[in-house]
Amino acid sequence: MNPKISELLARIQQMELEIEQEMKRRRAELQADFEEKRIKFEHEVVEQQRRFKTGIVKYMLSANLLSVLTSPVIYAVLVPMLLLDLSVTVYQHICFRAYGIPRVKRSDYFVYDRTHLAYLNLIEKINCGYCSYGNGLMAYAREIVARTEQYWCPIKHARKVMAAHPYYTGFVDFGDAQSYQRELENLRAKLTELNASE
Repeated sequence: MNPKISELLARIQQMELEIEQEMKRRRAELQADFEEKRIKFEHEVVEQQRRFKTGIVKYMLSANLLSVLTSPVIYAVLVPMLLLDLSVTVYQHICFRAYGIPRVKRSDYFVYDRTHLAYLNLIEKINCGYCSYGNGLMAYAREIVARTEQYWCPIKHARKVMAAHPYYTGFVDFGDAQSYQRELENLRAKLTELNASE
């Protein structure tokens, strides 16, 4: 890989670590404590949050008409999302085993911690759960597809790719046939190292 690109990627990783440290500091400031995968707020914080909770009746009466009318369209997408979830899960269990690619741990991508927020009513918690599922599913599916791409076609595109997955920067440059032939097995081997780093 180009040394300048490697340096820039290292700086990005450092900034991501700094962002995570700042987020941890902010969580501590809000007195949120993590017990394994559960979040626990101090009693005083929960009581303060409850003061901001909107009751379900008031929430429904004050709802935007367009939000109410479009909610069936939003929730209808759950069916294709469930099919996608099932499809990519079955796909990776069959194909990744055949190719020797470590499987993606599904539970790493689905986070449902907003239910612990005392200022959300039941409808808001259901909406947050739906969004968490949708975003988690997209991240989970993206990781499966990214590993598949690294195995079968680790070549950068000629055009800029929006929000490329993390493996993309290590792909072979577009049009570099010699590097592709030389690097393909190396890039496939890097996938097997994912087990050790996870």
